[in-house]
This record gives sequence, C-alpha cells and structure tokens, in this order.
Amino acid sequence: MDPRDEIVLYPEDVLRHECAPIDEIDDGVRALAARMLEVMYAAEGCGLAAPQVGEPVRLVVIDVDYTGVHDRNPYVLVNPEVVKADGEERVMGEGCLSFPGITVPVARPSHVVVRARDLEGRLMQYEASGNLMCVCLQHEIDHLDGTTMVDHLPLQERSEALAALREAVEAGARPGDVAAGE
Repeated sequence: MDPRDEIVLYPEDVLRHECAPIDEIDDGVRALAARMLEVMYAAEGCGLAAPQVGEPVRLVVIDVDYTGVHDRNPYVLVNPEVVKADGEERVMGEGCLSFPGITVPVARPSHVVVRARDLEGRLMQYEASGNLMCVCLQHEIDHLDGTTMVDHLPLQERSEALAALREAVEAGARPGDVAAGE
C-alpha cells in the first residue's frame, strides 16, 4: 500500500473538527508520529497533522528542511499551541496534502511562537519568522482546530479553490501533487 493512501482528503469530517489533546505520550503516540512521518515523506510534504491521517488528536509532524532521505530534520509537536502570532501579514501560496493539486494564497502573520511537548514529554518552544516554518506551524495547528487553508479565503475564492480541487482529484491528483505550473 502506498503510504499516501492514508491521507484523508477534504471534505472528510475529521478535517472539520477540533482535535482532542493527548493526555499521555505513550508508545501509541510515538507509533502514530512515526507513521505520520512516513506518510509525510512519502507524499513529499513538509508537514502533517494527525487528523490528516484520520486521527483526531493534537499531534503534528514537520520537516521544512527535507530534500531526501539523508536530509531529514523532523519535528514532532504534541499538543502544540500558538502563544503569539504577530508581525506583518504575508500572503504565501499554500498547498496541503489533504487538498491535492491546488495551491491557494493565504494571509498569515509573519512571526509565530508555538509551545508543544516533544515525544519525551519535554516542553519546547518554537519561534519562526517570515519563512516556511512560520507558515507550516500555523497551517498544521489550524488543522488541529478544524480549520483548513481554504477557510482563510473569501467566499468567492474558496468556491473557486474547491472547484479546482474537485477537478484536480477527478483528473487523478494525489496527496503531494501541486497545482500545474507550481
């Protein structure tokens, strides 16, 4: 089985609801994180949230440095929360493994501070400004709150993006595929 087949596609219900916090970091959570990393790398993504593999819990994996098997630098965030999101708003084209074949312009703060636990239970703080990590942290944590990238769009743009998604999926787009010309 292709690991990309585990990725839940929009409009599946699990993508629309707030996820439950993780009470205990146990072997099940570590196994889920490992599975999520495998799926993310197979789809050549830079981030993945647990609801994207059908698990409604507050777990995120990110690797914005990934370029191949030997360049992996994964972060696993358990119960991440944005403690600060500020700075000049920037618009960047975002893709999402649950929205294959499309990229949409999303406006987000250019600076973010996130707190989370790692797989050892240590409280960590991540800070990013004006880069892919900044966008990825916000995008993945949005998933944990039941918010997707298209929810940031005005109604007309959202309708156009969802029509483009339907067309892309009907044409065979799979998780990890980006819009034509990207």
